[in-house]
Amino acid sequence: MTATVETGTRPLPPLGPNRKLKLPKQAERTLANGLTVIAVRRPAVPLVELRLWMPFGRTHLARGAMLAETILSGTETHTATQIAAELQKVGGGLSAGVDPDRLMLSGAGLVTGLDRMLEILADVLTGATYPGDWVETERDRLVDRIQVAQSQPAHLARTALLKRIYGKHPYAIQTPEPGQVRAVRPPVLRTLHAERVHPAGAVLVLVGDMQPERALDAAERVLAGWNGDGHTAELPPAPPLEPGPLLLVDRPGSVQSSLRIALPAIPRTHPDHAALQLANLVFGGYFSSRWVENIREDKGYTYGPHSLVEHSVAGSVLVAAAEVATEVTAPALLETTYELGRLASLRVKPEELEQARQYALGTLQLGMSTQAGLASLTSAYAGNGLRLDFLAEHAARLAKATVDDVAEVAARYLAPAKAVIVVLGDAERVAGPLSALTPVRTEPA
Repeated sequence: MTATVETGTRPLPPLGPNRKLKLPKQAERTLANGLTVIAVRRPAVPLVELRLWMPFGRTHLARGAMLAETILSGTETHTATQIAAELQKVGGGLSAGVDPDRLMLSGAGLVTGLDRMLEILADVLTGATYPGDWVETERDRLVDRIQVAQSQPAHLARTALLKRIYGKHPYAIQTPEPGQVRAVRPPVLRTLHAERVHPAGAVLVLVGDMQPERALDAAERVLAGWNGDGHTAELPPAPPLEPGPLLLVDRPGSVQSSLRIALPAIPRTHPDHAALQLANLVFGGYFSSRWVENIREDKGYTYGPHSLVEHSVAGSVLVAAAEVATEVTAPALLETTYELGRLASLRVKPEELEQARQYALGTLQLGMSTQAGLASLTSAYAGNGLRLDFLAEHAARLAKATVDDVAEVAARYLAPAKAVIVVLGDAERVAGPLSALTPVRTEPA
């Protein structure tokens, strides 16, 4: 006999209580050479996650990008292949990346291989040689990736938005041109390494199944000899957003438009930050948000609109992004500004705020639930002068934020009049409808 289950709309069960945020055991030490080491115990699996954040500041974009691509290409004692083999022996690996704020070396391996991982890391930091054949190979690969990116609408829209937001600030351009990359040679990289890869102001984070004090001892034993009197470049504060005409970047023949909106935001330490995070969630920061419900679920204009607060060393900004069909570009913008205006002028419902609060607190716990997530979170916070203790403070602020608090920050930061708007699309088809909503300035892609 087959049982029949009656379907239909039924109320969801109530959400369970939030678990109290429990911070892991940790220890911190600043070495004589200026390197800060933070070790965090997370005994889930017998691994250790490593993150080394080095302030990189302003530098030639192509040189910085190439340094990140080739810093692991060989040292005075190991070839790139030997570096990889030595790391594999301890179940580990290393990778490198760079952005306008920092050069980051990341990796993971068995806890029993931590000393060896640190030894390889020290060898790279003090003796990277940038061999010509590897530089040439990685240069070609980077050029290929940049050229592919420059053909993608999302990249073009992001590039236009950054230029519009930041003007002459170093954040304005974050991808080098292929010709600039092709001009980079090994001697330039060796000079840049000597100037910028140094321990002063750097933060090494180690997270794993280990005793924090022992991890600090290991890091000090291996990395104390890394010295650096290199050049420290300070980033100027990011400029305030300057609303103005909508910037339409013409991409003739495009079947969709890339809509990007920037709004003012504040750093994590600002008293408004928790309430702004909740306001952003209500607007477009997760799947149950108003913006998603409006232009995805109700109107079908887009598949995945999303908004988030982007934090950088020099400033913070809230960015909303959506890809929409060309014929609904103006209607999608209209609905977007409507939702921003509604949030900035009307109080959210208590149950709506509570749902966003539960999501924020839940994702905070989730972000700390793995060694990799905890390492990345700890490193991101440390690079901005914060420690994990801040998480408890932030969770308490999220829990206490009221409907009035969210209303105040929404009016202060999310009003449509404060927005910088960029649209990448076919100007011939979308300029007219957009001009009916707001002044438009058009430029080529």
